[in-house]
Amino acid sequence: MLRTGTYTRRGFGAILAAGLLASGLAGCGNSDTGGSGGEAGSDKIVLGFSQVGAESGWRTANTTSVKEAATEAGIELKFDDAQQKQENQIKAIRNFIQQKVDVIAFSPVVESGWDTVLKEAKDADIPVILTDRAVDSADKTLYKTFIGSDFVKEGRLSGEWLVEEKKAATGPVNIVELQGTTGSAPANDRKKGFAEAIATNPNLKVVASQSGDFTRAGGKQVMEQFLKANPKIDVLFAHNDDMGLGALEAITAAGKVPGKDITIITIDAVKDGMQALADGKFNFIAECSPLLGPQLMDLVKKVHAGESVPERVETEETTFTPEQAKAALPTRKY
Repeated sequence: MLRTGTYTRRGFGAILAAGLLASGLAGCGNSDTGGSGGEAGSDKIVLGFSQVGAESGWRTANTTSVKEAATEAGIELKFDDAQQKQENQIKAIRNFIQQKVDVIAFSPVVESGWDTVLKEAKDADIPVILTDRAVDSADKTLYKTFIGSDFVKEGRLSGEWLVEEKKAATGPVNIVELQGTTGSAPANDRKKGFAEAIATNPNLKVVASQSGDFTRAGGKQVMEQFLKANPKIDVLFAHNDDMGLGALEAITAAGKVPGKDITIITIDAVKDGMQALADGKFNFIAECSPLLGPQLMDLVKKVHAGESVPERVETEETTFTPEQAKAALPTRKY
């Protein structure tokens, strides 16, 4: 009994000492990583990411890209879906701040109204990365960088294609425009780029412009209204594929042939949109790639390490005609 008791006390002492040593090591680990929001002693970077929502095929592909890239990069991801509401997104960012994540990234629902919460992140010494959509803040120190597309360029490329396509037109060419979410960067910028491009041809006129909120249901509903109010529509410019796909239903139901009776231009180049283009129902698509995950994780690692990064990182994109869509579809990732 004496040997057993002695062994037990010695064993307990050894366990206690090992525990104290492990505790000390864990404390060192936390200070090295700047108080990560992950498990104690973990060197894993914790990223808080607030997504706009799941309003389109593009957004779903973007979310998948972010999640897969975080896993591949060994980054712990805290993900939030804002369901297209700015108040949800602000709440999520504040939750990330309270959780003391290492980096915050988000795709802003709209452009304005972010200064207060971004200042809170800055005061907490948590770097912020904007993805896909920009903000209109005058204080550029509130975020480290922006990664995404040039939306103005996408609109301009769409307009330039239309100018070339309709250069032989001798009379008015009536255009209806399905805008994205009101106040969002892609809606504002795509509208601007398109308007600048078509201004070179006075025959090209936008006769109606309204938000379809980037959704198929919204695109269908607004297109139905356009068709009732405007007996002669020559061109539809939709700010994304999903609204264009919804509009196809309304156009067909009205007894018109999409792609022939009405020229259709969209932006994104997701699989369903590319299929509509290959089938001749769409006429032109300007690409906006959702596969930002790997580039985002690279930026997360750099800003967490205190490295300098460019103020803007643009994705490489192209445009598609029906024949180009047919060639690209077999290997399309989204």
